[in-house]
Amino acid sequence: MLTTFKRAMGDFPRQYWLMFWGMLISTIGGSMIWPFLMIYVSGKTQQSLTVCASLMTLSSAMGLLSSFIAGPIVDRVGRKGIMVGSLALNALGYTLMSQAETLPAFALVMALNGTVNPLYRVAADAMLTDLIPPEKRIDAYSMMRMSNNVGVALGPLLGGILVTVSYNIAFIGAAIGLLSYGLLIGFFGRETKPEHKTPGTAAPKERFGGYGEIFKDRQFMWFVLDFTAIQICAALIWVLLGVYAKTNYQVPESLYSFIPTTNAVMVVTLQYFVTRFTKRFPPLLMLALGAFFYAGATLTIAFGRDFWAFWVSMVIMTIGELILMPTSSTYVANLAPADKRGRYMSLYSLSWGVASGTGPVLGGLASESLGPQATWFGGSAVGFIGVIGYLLLHRIYRAPRPAQLEAPKEPAASAE
Repeated sequence: MLTTFKRAMGDFPRQYWLMFWGMLISTIGGSMIWPFLMIYVSGKTQQSLTVCASLMTLSSAMGLLSSFIAGPIVDRVGRKGIMVGSLALNALGYTLMSQAETLPAFALVMALNGTVNPLYRVAADAMLTDLIPPEKRIDAYSMMRMSNNVGVALGPLLGGILVTVSYNIAFIGAAIGLLSYGLLIGFFGRETKPEHKTPGTAAPKERFGGYGEIFKDRQFMWFVLDFTAIQICAALIWVLLGVYAKTNYQVPESLYSFIPTTNAVMVVTLQYFVTRFTKRFPPLLMLALGAFFYAGATLTIAFGRDFWAFWVSMVIMTIGELILMPTSSTYVANLAPADKRGRYMSLYSLSWGVASGTGPVLGGLASESLGPQATWFGGSAVGFIGVIGYLLLHRIYRAPRPAQLEAPKEPAASAE
Protein backbone atom coordinates (compact mmCIF):
# COMPACT_ATOMS: atom_id res chain seq x y z
CA MET A 1 0.00 0.00 0.00
CA LEU A 2 2.83 2.41 0.92
CA THR A 3 4.67 1.61 -2.32
CA THR A 4 1.50 2.26 -4.32
CA PHE A 5 1.03 5.61 -2.56
CA LYS A 6 4.63 6.66 -3.25
CA ARG A 7 4.20 5.78 -6.92
CA ALA A 8 1.05 7.89 -7.07
CA MET A 9 2.95 10.84 -5.56
CA GLY A 10 4.91 11.15 -8.79
CA ASP A 11 1.89 10.79 -11.06
CA PHE A 12 -0.02 13.88 -9.97
CA PRO A 13 0.92 17.59 -9.73
CA ARG A 14 1.71 19.31 -6.44
CA GLN A 15 -1.62 21.13 -6.29
CA TYR A 16 -3.48 17.81 -6.38
CA TRP A 17 -1.66 16.76 -3.21
CA LEU A 18 -2.50 20.12 -1.66
CA MET A 19 -6.16 19.24 -2.25
CA PHE A 20 -5.61 15.66 -1.02
CA TRP A 21 -4.17 16.67 2.37
CA GLY A 22 -6.54 19.63 2.69
CA MET A 23 -9.48 17.28 2.12
CA LEU A 24 -8.21 15.03 4.90
CA ILE A 25 -7.83 17.91 7.37
CA SER A 26 -11.22 19.46 6.60
CA THR A 27 -13.08 16.13 6.58
CA ILE A 28 -11.70 15.19 9.98
CA GLY A 29 -12.92 18.57 11.24
CA GLY A 30 -16.39 18.40 9.70
CA SER A 31 -17.04 14.75 10.60
CA MET A 32 -16.22 15.43 14.26
CA ILE A 33 -19.63 17.10 14.46
CA TRP A 34 -22.16 15.58 12.08
CA PRO A 35 -22.78 12.27 13.93
CA PHE A 36 -23.71 14.23 17.07
CA LEU A 37 -25.36 17.27 15.53
CA MET A 38 -29.01 16.26 16.01
CA ILE A 39 -28.32 15.26 19.61
CA TYR A 40 -26.75 18.68 20.24
CA VAL A 41 -29.55 20.64 18.54
CA SER A 42 -32.35 18.74 20.29
CA GLY A 43 -30.65 19.28 23.64
CA LYS A 44 -30.20 23.01 23.05
CA THR A 45 -33.67 23.70 21.67
CA GLN A 46 -35.64 21.09 23.66
CA GLN A 47 -37.43 20.17 20.44
CA SER A 48 -38.27 16.67 19.22
CA LEU A 49 -35.87 14.84 16.92
CA THR A 50 -38.47 15.09 14.16
CA VAL A 51 -38.51 18.88 14.39
CA CYS A 52 -34.71 19.02 14.59
CA ALA A 53 -34.37 16.67 11.63
CA SER A 54 -36.33 19.19 9.56
CA LEU A 55 -33.17 21.31 9.71
CA MET A 56 -31.47 18.66 7.57
CA THR A 57 -34.29 19.00 5.04
CA LEU A 58 -33.73 22.77 5.00
CA SER A 59 -30.00 22.27 4.48
CA SER A 60 -30.65 19.80 1.64
CA ALA A 61 -33.10 22.18 -0.05
CA MET A 62 -30.58 25.02 0.05
CA GLY A 63 -27.93 22.61 -1.24
CA LEU A 64 -30.10 21.68 -4.23
CA LEU A 65 -30.54 25.33 -5.19
CA SER A 66 -26.88 26.10 -4.62
CA SER A 67 -25.73 23.08 -6.65
CA PHE A 68 -27.65 24.34 -9.66
CA ILE A 69 -26.17 27.84 -9.57
CA ALA A 70 -22.66 26.70 -8.57
CA GLY A 71 -21.76 25.44 -12.05
CA PRO A 72 -22.10 28.75 -13.96
CA ILE A 73 -20.32 30.61 -11.14
CA VAL A 74 -17.37 28.18 -11.14
CA ASP A 75 -17.11 28.25 -14.94
CA ARG A 76 -17.14 32.05 -15.11
CA VAL A 77 -15.39 33.17 -11.93
CA GLY A 78 -12.94 30.31 -11.44
CA ARG A 79 -12.28 27.51 -9.00
CA LYS A 80 -9.84 28.78 -6.37
CA GLY A 81 -11.77 31.76 -5.02
CA ILE A 82 -15.02 29.77 -4.78
CA MET A 83 -13.25 26.97 -2.86
CA VAL A 84 -11.65 29.40 -0.40
CA GLY A 85 -14.89 31.33 0.13
CA SER A 86 -16.94 28.16 0.63
CA LEU A 87 -14.51 26.68 3.16
CA ALA A 88 -14.29 29.97 5.08
CA LEU A 89 -18.08 30.37 5.23
CA ASN A 90 -18.48 26.76 6.29
CA ALA A 91 -16.01 27.37 9.11
CA LEU A 92 -18.00 30.46 10.08
CA GLY A 93 -21.15 28.33 10.12
CA TYR A 94 -19.69 25.88 12.64
CA THR A 95 -18.47 28.77 14.80
CA LEU A 96 -21.94 30.35 14.79
CA MET A 97 -23.54 27.00 15.54
CA SER A 98 -21.54 26.77 18.74
CA GLN A 99 -23.28 29.97 19.88
CA ALA A 100 -26.81 29.18 18.63
CA GLU A 101 -29.51 28.58 21.23
CA THR A 102 -32.85 28.63 19.38
CA LEU A 103 -34.38 26.70 16.50
CA PRO A 104 -34.48 29.76 14.16
CA ALA A 105 -30.79 30.42 14.88
CA PHE A 106 -29.89 26.84 14.01
CA ALA A 107 -32.08 27.07 10.89
CA LEU A 108 -30.13 30.10 9.64
CA VAL A 109 -26.79 28.39 10.21
CA MET A 110 -27.92 25.14 8.59
CA ALA A 111 -29.19 27.11 5.60
CA LEU A 112 -25.78 28.80 5.34
CA ASN A 113 -23.88 25.52 5.47
CA GLY A 114 -26.27 23.87 3.01
CA THR A 115 -25.74 26.73 0.58
CA VAL A 116 -21.94 26.89 0.65
CA ASN A 117 -21.13 23.16 0.71
CA PRO A 118 -22.01 22.52 -2.97
CA LEU A 119 -19.93 25.53 -4.05
CA TYR A 120 -16.80 23.86 -2.72
CA ARG A 121 -17.70 20.44 -4.10
CA VAL A 122 -18.36 21.65 -7.65
CA ALA A 123 -15.29 23.90 -7.70
CA ALA A 124 -13.01 21.18 -6.33
CA ASP A 125 -14.24 18.61 -8.86
CA ALA A 126 -13.67 21.10 -11.68
CA MET A 127 -10.18 21.94 -10.40
CA LEU A 128 -9.22 18.26 -10.17
CA THR A 129 -10.42 17.77 -13.75
CA ASP A 130 -8.33 20.77 -14.86
CA LEU A 131 -5.21 19.39 -13.19
CA ILE A 132 -5.34 15.72 -14.19
CA PRO A 133 -5.29 14.35 -17.78
CA PRO A 134 -8.08 11.92 -18.73
CA GLU A 135 -6.07 8.73 -18.49
CA LYS A 136 -5.15 9.43 -14.86
CA ARG A 137 -8.44 10.85 -13.57
CA ILE A 138 -9.93 7.63 -12.26
CA ASP A 139 -6.83 7.05 -10.09
CA ALA A 140 -6.93 10.67 -8.91
CA TYR A 141 -10.59 10.42 -7.88
CA SER A 142 -9.89 7.11 -6.14
CA MET A 143 -7.09 8.61 -4.06
CA MET A 144 -9.25 11.63 -3.18
CA ARG A 145 -12.02 9.32 -1.96
CA MET A 146 -9.50 7.52 0.24
CA SER A 147 -8.51 10.86 1.78
CA ASN A 148 -12.17 11.72 2.43
CA ASN A 149 -12.93 8.36 4.01
CA VAL A 150 -9.88 8.43 6.28
CA GLY A 151 -11.28 11.71 7.57
CA VAL A 152 -14.75 10.21 7.97
CA ALA A 153 -13.27 7.28 9.91
CA LEU A 154 -11.10 9.42 12.22
CA GLY A 155 -13.34 12.45 12.71
CA PRO A 156 -16.21 10.81 14.63
CA LEU A 157 -13.75 9.01 16.91
CA LEU A 158 -12.07 12.30 17.79
CA GLY A 159 -15.41 14.08 17.99
CA GLY A 160 -16.79 11.46 20.37
CA ILE A 161 -13.96 12.30 22.77
CA LEU A 162 -14.27 16.08 22.39
CA VAL A 163 -18.05 16.35 22.81
CA THR A 164 -17.84 14.57 26.16
CA VAL A 165 -15.65 17.49 27.28
CA SER A 166 -17.34 20.32 25.41
CA TYR A 167 -19.37 20.64 22.23
CA ASN A 168 -17.89 24.11 21.78
CA ILE A 169 -14.39 22.63 21.51
CA ALA A 170 -15.64 20.21 18.83
CA PHE A 171 -17.31 23.02 16.85
CA ILE A 172 -14.21 25.20 16.99
CA GLY A 173 -12.07 22.21 15.99
CA ALA A 174 -14.28 21.63 12.96
CA ALA A 175 -14.05 25.31 12.01
CA ILE A 176 -10.25 25.24 12.33
CA GLY A 177 -10.03 22.19 10.05
CA LEU A 178 -12.11 23.83 7.32
CA LEU A 179 -10.39 27.19 7.63
CA SER A 180 -6.95 25.55 7.48
CA TYR A 181 -7.80 23.95 4.15
CA GLY A 182 -9.11 27.29 2.85
CA LEU A 183 -5.86 29.03 3.83
CA LEU A 184 -3.78 26.30 2.17
CA ILE A 185 -5.64 26.74 -1.12
CA GLY A 186 -5.66 30.53 -0.77
CA PHE A 187 -1.92 30.94 -0.23
CA PHE A 188 -0.42 27.96 -2.06
CA GLY A 189 -2.99 27.00 -4.71
CA ARG A 190 -3.33 28.52 -8.18
CA GLU A 191 -6.32 29.15 -10.38
CA THR A 192 -6.80 26.36 -12.92
CA LYS A 193 -9.79 27.64 -14.93
CA PRO A 194 -9.02 27.16 -18.65
CA GLU A 195 -9.08 30.31 -20.76
CA HIS A 196 -10.58 29.82 -24.20
CA LYS A 197 -11.71 33.36 -24.94
CA THR A 198 -10.07 35.02 -27.94
CA PRO A 199 -8.77 38.55 -27.14
CA GLY A 200 -11.11 41.27 -28.34
CA THR A 201 -14.18 39.04 -28.55
CA ALA A 202 -17.18 39.11 -26.24
CA ALA A 203 -18.31 35.98 -24.45
CA PRO A 204 -21.39 34.47 -26.12
CA LYS A 205 -24.67 34.89 -24.30
CA GLU A 206 -25.93 31.68 -22.74
CA ARG A 207 -29.52 30.80 -21.94
CA PHE A 208 -30.55 29.19 -18.66
CA GLY A 209 -27.15 29.87 -17.10
CA GLY A 210 -25.44 27.86 -19.82
CA TYR A 211 -27.37 24.68 -18.97
CA GLY A 212 -29.36 24.75 -22.21
CA GLU A 213 -26.62 23.03 -24.23
CA ILE A 214 -25.96 20.54 -21.45
CA PHE A 215 -29.61 19.50 -21.29
CA LYS A 216 -29.27 18.60 -24.99
CA ASP A 217 -26.39 16.21 -24.21
CA ARG A 218 -28.44 13.01 -24.20
CA GLN A 219 -25.55 10.81 -23.16
CA PHE A 220 -24.84 12.88 -20.06
CA MET A 221 -28.48 13.44 -19.07
CA TRP A 222 -29.22 9.71 -19.39
CA PHE A 223 -26.21 9.05 -17.20
CA VAL A 224 -27.50 11.52 -14.56
CA LEU A 225 -30.94 9.88 -14.46
CA ASP A 226 -29.40 6.42 -13.98
CA PHE A 227 -27.00 7.74 -11.35
CA THR A 228 -29.87 9.37 -9.45
CA ALA A 229 -31.68 6.01 -9.36
CA ILE A 230 -28.61 4.39 -7.77
CA GLN A 231 -28.22 7.26 -5.32
CA ILE A 232 -31.79 6.62 -4.14
CA CYS A 233 -30.60 3.16 -3.01
CA ALA A 234 -27.68 4.78 -1.19
CA ALA A 235 -29.92 7.41 0.44
CA LEU A 236 -32.31 4.76 1.72
CA ILE A 237 -29.46 2.82 3.30
CA TRP A 238 -27.67 5.78 4.85
CA VAL A 239 -30.78 7.58 6.12
CA LEU A 240 -33.27 4.83 7.00
CA LEU A 241 -31.34 1.65 7.77
CA GLY A 242 -30.35 2.69 11.30
CA VAL A 243 -33.94 3.54 12.25
CA TYR A 244 -35.26 0.40 10.52
CA ALA A 245 -32.77 -1.86 12.31
CA LYS A 246 -33.48 -0.36 15.74
CA THR A 247 -37.27 -0.13 15.42
CA ASN A 248 -37.90 -3.55 13.95
CA TYR A 249 -34.97 -5.67 15.20
CA GLN A 250 -33.71 -3.82 18.30
CA VAL A 251 -30.21 -3.13 16.94
CA PRO A 252 -28.88 -0.38 19.27
CA GLU A 253 -26.97 2.68 18.07
CA SER A 254 -23.76 1.53 19.77
CA LEU A 255 -23.77 -1.67 17.71
CA TYR A 256 -25.12 -0.14 14.52
CA SER A 257 -22.24 2.39 14.44
CA PHE A 258 -19.93 -0.42 13.29
CA ILE A 259 -21.91 -0.66 10.02
CA PRO A 260 -20.99 2.82 8.63
CA THR A 261 -17.49 2.40 10.06
CA THR A 262 -17.13 -0.75 7.96
CA ASN A 263 -17.93 1.33 4.88
CA ALA A 264 -15.19 3.86 5.64
CA VAL A 265 -12.58 1.19 6.42
CA MET A 266 -13.33 -0.69 3.19
CA VAL A 267 -12.99 2.46 1.08
CA VAL A 268 -9.70 3.44 2.71
CA THR A 269 -8.11 0.00 2.35
CA LEU A 270 -9.58 -1.25 -0.94
CA GLN A 271 -10.42 1.71 -3.17
CA TYR A 272 -7.10 2.04 -5.00
CA PHE A 273 -6.86 -1.69 -5.73
CA VAL A 274 -10.46 -2.00 -6.92
CA THR A 275 -9.91 0.96 -9.25
CA ARG A 276 -6.78 -0.63 -10.73
CA PHE A 277 -9.01 -3.53 -11.76
CA THR A 278 -12.11 -1.65 -12.92
CA LYS A 279 -10.29 0.89 -15.11
CA ARG A 280 -9.36 -1.91 -17.51
CA PHE A 281 -12.98 -2.23 -18.61
CA PRO A 282 -15.50 0.04 -20.37
CA PRO A 283 -16.76 2.60 -17.82
CA LEU A 284 -20.46 2.11 -18.52
CA LEU A 285 -20.17 -1.62 -17.89
CA MET A 286 -18.42 -0.90 -14.60
CA LEU A 287 -21.16 1.60 -13.72
CA ALA A 288 -23.74 -1.11 -14.38
CA LEU A 289 -21.79 -3.56 -12.21
CA GLY A 290 -21.47 -1.09 -9.34
CA ALA A 291 -25.17 -0.25 -9.64
CA PHE A 292 -26.01 -3.97 -9.45
CA PHE A 293 -24.30 -4.19 -6.05
CA TYR A 294 -26.24 -1.14 -4.79
CA ALA A 295 -29.56 -2.61 -5.91
CA GLY A 296 -28.63 -6.04 -4.54
CA ALA A 297 -27.63 -4.60 -1.16
CA THR A 298 -30.95 -2.75 -0.89
CA LEU A 299 -32.83 -5.96 -1.70
CA THR A 300 -30.95 -8.03 0.92
CA ILE A 301 -32.02 -5.62 3.67
CA ALA A 302 -35.63 -6.71 3.11
CA PHE A 303 -34.62 -10.24 4.19
CA GLY A 304 -32.30 -9.21 7.05
CA ARG A 305 -33.27 -9.84 10.65
CA ASP A 306 -30.20 -8.93 12.76
CA PHE A 307 -27.01 -6.88 12.95
CA TRP A 308 -24.90 -9.27 10.88
CA ALA A 309 -27.43 -9.40 8.04
CA PHE A 310 -27.44 -5.61 7.83
CA TRP A 311 -23.64 -5.54 8.11
CA VAL A 312 -23.41 -7.86 5.09
CA SER A 313 -25.77 -5.55 3.19
CA MET A 314 -23.43 -2.62 3.89
CA VAL A 315 -20.44 -4.67 2.68
CA ILE A 316 -22.29 -5.43 -0.56
CA MET A 317 -23.21 -1.77 -1.06
CA THR A 318 -19.64 -0.66 -0.35
CA ILE A 319 -18.33 -3.00 -3.06
CA GLY A 320 -20.69 -1.21 -5.42
CA GLU A 321 -19.48 2.14 -4.12
CA LEU A 322 -15.83 1.17 -4.72
CA ILE A 323 -16.70 0.40 -8.34
CA LEU A 324 -19.23 3.13 -9.05
CA MET A 325 -18.03 6.35 -7.47
CA PRO A 326 -14.55 6.92 -9.01
CA THR A 327 -15.84 5.61 -12.34
CA SER A 328 -18.81 7.99 -12.34
CA SER A 329 -16.73 11.05 -11.41
CA THR A 330 -14.22 10.24 -14.13
CA TYR A 331 -16.96 9.59 -16.68
CA VAL A 332 -18.49 13.03 -16.06
CA ALA A 333 -15.08 14.73 -16.10
CA ASN A 334 -14.28 13.17 -19.46
CA LEU A 335 -17.64 14.08 -20.98
CA ALA A 336 -17.48 17.73 -19.95
CA PRO A 337 -16.02 20.37 -22.31
CA ALA A 338 -13.32 22.42 -20.57
CA ASP A 339 -15.45 25.59 -20.45
CA LYS A 340 -18.47 23.78 -18.95
CA ARG A 341 -16.84 21.54 -16.35
CA GLY A 342 -18.41 23.37 -13.44
CA ARG A 343 -21.91 23.00 -14.84
CA TYR A 344 -21.47 19.32 -15.67
CA MET A 345 -20.17 18.68 -12.16
CA SER A 346 -23.04 20.75 -10.77
CA LEU A 347 -25.72 18.58 -12.39
CA TYR A 348 -23.77 15.48 -11.38
CA SER A 349 -23.73 16.56 -7.72
CA LEU A 350 -27.44 17.41 -7.87
CA SER A 351 -28.22 13.70 -8.14
CA TRP A 352 -27.47 13.11 -4.45
CA GLY A 353 -29.63 16.04 -3.38
CA VAL A 354 -32.56 14.79 -5.45
CA ALA A 355 -32.08 11.22 -4.22
CA SER A 356 -31.76 12.14 -0.54
CA GLY A 357 -34.72 14.49 -0.80
CA THR A 358 -37.07 11.99 -2.42
CA GLY A 359 -35.85 8.47 -1.63
CA PRO A 360 -36.24 8.46 2.18
CA VAL A 361 -39.62 10.25 1.99
CA LEU A 362 -41.01 7.75 -0.53
CA GLY A 363 -39.42 4.91 1.43
CA GLY A 364 -41.15 6.09 4.59
CA LEU A 365 -44.51 6.30 2.82
CA ALA A 366 -44.03 2.79 1.42
CA SER A 367 -43.22 1.50 4.90
CA GLU A 368 -46.32 3.06 6.45
CA SER A 369 -48.64 1.98 3.64
CA LEU A 370 -47.33 -1.48 2.68
CA GLY A 371 -45.05 -2.59 5.52
CA PRO A 372 -41.41 -2.03 6.55
CA GLN A 373 -39.93 -4.36 3.91
CA ALA A 374 -41.68 -2.44 1.11
CA THR A 375 -39.06 0.33 1.44
CA TRP A 376 -36.28 -2.04 0.43
CA PHE A 377 -38.18 -3.90 -2.28
CA GLY A 378 -39.14 -0.58 -3.86
CA GLY A 379 -35.65 0.86 -3.53
CA SER A 380 -34.04 -2.19 -5.11
CA ALA A 381 -36.50 -2.00 -8.04
CA VAL A 382 -35.40 1.60 -8.68
CA GLY A 383 -31.77 0.47 -8.45
CA PHE A 384 -32.22 -2.32 -10.98
CA ILE A 385 -33.80 0.17 -13.36
CA GLY A 386 -30.54 2.11 -13.07
CA VAL A 387 -28.57 -1.05 -13.89
CA ILE A 388 -30.62 -1.61 -17.06
CA GLY A 389 -30.20 2.06 -17.96
CA TYR A 390 -26.39 1.82 -17.82
CA LEU A 391 -26.38 -1.36 -19.91
CA LEU A 392 -28.52 0.34 -22.57
CA LEU A 393 -26.28 3.41 -22.41
CA HIS A 394 -23.25 1.20 -23.01
CA ARG A 395 -24.93 -0.43 -25.99
CA ILE A 396 -25.66 2.96 -27.59
CA TYR A 397 -22.48 4.85 -26.65
CA ARG A 398 -19.72 2.23 -26.84
CA ALA A 399 -17.15 4.57 -28.35
CA PRO A 400 -15.74 7.26 -26.01
CA ARG A 401 -16.20 10.90 -26.93
CA PRO A 402 -13.07 12.80 -28.01
CA ALA A 403 -12.79 14.45 -24.58
CA GLN A 404 -12.25 10.99 -23.10
CA LEU A 405 -9.23 10.37 -25.31
CA GLU A 406 -7.34 13.64 -25.31
CA ALA A 407 -5.41 15.16 -22.44
CA PRO A 408 -6.23 18.82 -21.74
CA LYS A 409 -4.16 21.20 -23.82
CA GLU A 410 -4.42 24.26 -21.61
CA PRO A 411 -1.42 25.11 -19.40
CA ALA A 412 -3.53 24.83 -16.25
CA ALA A 413 -3.69 21.08 -16.67
CA SER A 414 0.05 20.49 -16.79
CA ALA A 415 1.89 18.99 -13.85
CA GLU A 416 4.06 21.21 -11.78
